[in-house]
Amino acid sequence: LYAAAVTAADPALAVRRHFERHPDPGVAGHSTLIAVGKAAPAMLAEAREHVRGPVTALAVTHEGNETTVPGARVLTASHPVPSESGLQAGREILALLDAAGAADRVLALISGGGSALIPAPRAPLTLADKQAVNRLLLASGLDITAMNLVRQQLSELKGGGFLRHAAPAPVTGLILSDVIGNELGAVASGPTTPPLGTRQDALALLTRHGLLEQLPAAVRTLLETPETAAPLPAAENHLIGSNEQSLQAMRDAVAPGWTARIVSDRLVGDVADAAAEIVRAAREAPADRPTALIFGGETTVTLRGTGKGGRNQELALRLAEAMRDWSGDWTFLSGGTDGRDGPTDAAGGLVDGGTMARIAAAGQDMQALLANNDSHAALAAAGDLLLTGATGTNVADVQVMLLN
Repeated sequence: LYAAAVTAADPALAVRRHFERHPDPGVAGHSTLIAVGKAAPAMLAEAREHVRGPVTALAVTHEGNETTVPGARVLTASHPVPSESGLQAGREILALLDAAGAADRVLALISGGGSALIPAPRAPLTLADKQAVNRLLLASGLDITAMNLVRQQLSELKGGGFLRHAAPAPVTGLILSDVIGNELGAVASGPTTPPLGTRQDALALLTRHGLLEQLPAAVRTLLETPETAAPLPAAENHLIGSNEQSLQAMRDAVAPGWTARIVSDRLVGDVADAAAEIVRAAREAPADRPTALIFGGETTVTLRGTGKGGRNQELALRLAEAMRDWSGDWTFLSGGTDGRDGPTDAAGGLVDGGTMARIAAAGQDMQALLANNDSHAALAAAGDLLLTGATGTNVADVQVMLLN
């Protein structure tokens, strides 16, 4: 079922479907193709097959997703915390956009992960400032839309930055959404869309959550400086893939004889609350036939320890704890469709009724590991890590509970 979800989010197929509906009309000048995110190479490779005339093509994707795209350059950078390689990639994108003229056009191929991959700090901010902000936001428990509201205020490329720098060249965005509800401005922090809010909105958000004083001084100064925003050039944006499509594919792939239901396509909030929601759904499921309960979304983890893990691994571990006294057979998977969960080698976790016993048999204290946000170590001890490698796509997370 996880494989069905990933296949449904295949970025090349999504781009191909778009061009089948909207054939490329060509352009008098030059086409600049810029792909950013975890699905960037596949999206760019497919787009190169459809765009006519002279083309310059660049993809920026995450480390571990290295590949070759004929007729294009592919750069890699760090995720989820930006790096020097990402800073250089951001500079290359700015140079390409700034060189575009009125007779040219820019095709932006956007997928999740772009926020960290192309840091382009607004002066006088530095890469170190952006890294500090990213670490703070990732540990805060804020959802992706709130985090990207803040990130947009600090970047030359986010929150419509592609449009500002490409002008007067028109920009078309093809967007593979990893954001629940498909708020396009939150995907990769919206390089081809208007900002999600203002500096004042970001200040209010950070103050409300007690984060303002933890920011680097230069960041606070920038946010507190009044800004007169020039009108943003228009763009043509197309949503070409989403989490909902992957959930439908999972439902369709459930074996005959099983009851399959998409319980929620908005599994968000803290992982502990999400685990409780899944257990409630399991209790309400029919007991007389095997059932697949399907969820999609993007949960959050509030970091309290120094361990290693990610939201899918911690959700799987918390679910195993909550189901430890369940009388029937069950299996649960929570995985990121990109194949990566937090700063780890795992996509998530695949747990069942024996997970807790296997952790104990390995000599590990599950409660201590969980308190330290060390879900990776706990699931590794049980042999329950979901290890897929990079998938080349990203439409947020999927979960499935099998009850038999």
